[in-house]
Amino acid sequence: MAGTKATAAEATSSAAPAKKPAAKPAAKPVARATAKRVAKATAAKATATKPRASAATTAPGTPTPTAGAAPESRIAMVRRARRINRELAEVYPYAHPELDFRNPFELLVATVLSAQTTDLRVNQTTPALFAAYPTPEDLAAAVPEEVEELIRPTGFFRAKTKSIMGLSAALRDDFGGEVPGRLDDLVTLPGVGRKTAFVVLGNAFGVPGITVDTHFMRLARRWRWTASTDPVKIEAEVATLFPKSEWTMLSHRVIFHGRRICHARRPACGACPITHLCPSYGEGETDPEKAKKLLKYEKGGLPGQRLNPPPDYPGRPAPPLGARD
Repeated sequence: MAGTKATAAEATSSAAPAKKPAAKPAAKPVARATAKRVAKATAAKATATKPRASAATTAPGTPTPTAGAAPESRIAMVRRARRINRELAEVYPYAHPELDFRNPFELLVATVLSAQTTDLRVNQTTPALFAAYPTPEDLAAAVPEEVEELIRPTGFFRAKTKSIMGLSAALRDDFGGEVPGRLDDLVTLPGVGRKTAFVVLGNAFGVPGITVDTHFMRLARRWRWTASTDPVKIEAEVATLFPKSEWTMLSHRVIFHGRRICHARRPACGACPITHLCPSYGEGETDPEKAKKLLKYEKGGLPGQRLNPPPDYPGRPAPPLGARD
């Protein structure tokens, strides 16, 4: 019996270590955690190496390329841009600056006043202003409160009064009472940036320049001439697409189109004459009859923005301030 007990004890003693492998399942969570970390690392690596969407497709307001469409080459884009300009020249042969002016000083002041308002409102306001203060010397010596009252309809009248009186004083003191014809000189004047300077240079001095206002910026992006939202960068990028001799008239045509057809919130796609060249066709109303009702100014049978438009303008002049059409 003792031998039997010893043998049993030995069997029990020798069998005990054999149970240890049963503890291995406890290591499974560690293995699973390791597997998860490997999977995450692999996914992270795949994400890091995946090409990111270009700024042209992710920038706010930039149209998404048509699925499956081949990217447009640089030379194809230049050709399309120049064709847009040629066709806009046929649509708007009468394109012009929509501010009334008789000399560089009036154009300079009117352009400064046009910030945050319409050219129509400026044109309705400036006749009284220039009747009272026809020269830089006159406006520089004016009583600020009286100027404020005259330009109140344009909005931000206190800040604008400070700008136009300041630039008038600078013209009187630094430029002999004359508007300079150089970009570097113009941008030193109070309230005058590159956009205002190019309006003056292009339309009062015949110096080519691209005017990047809100309409030009919007259409340049819709047509994929640029993906930038910075006016200076847009100006530089668009300038490479066209001959310098076209810059001023290009600006007028694009702005005309933006004001009449290619609106910000609801473009009249169905009434647009260059849909075959526009990669953003369909952003607006495509039904021709509905789109026709969205047209503005002479394209919609309405008065224009100038009280004294050029002789070749096919629409009606704008009414004076306070008058009803």
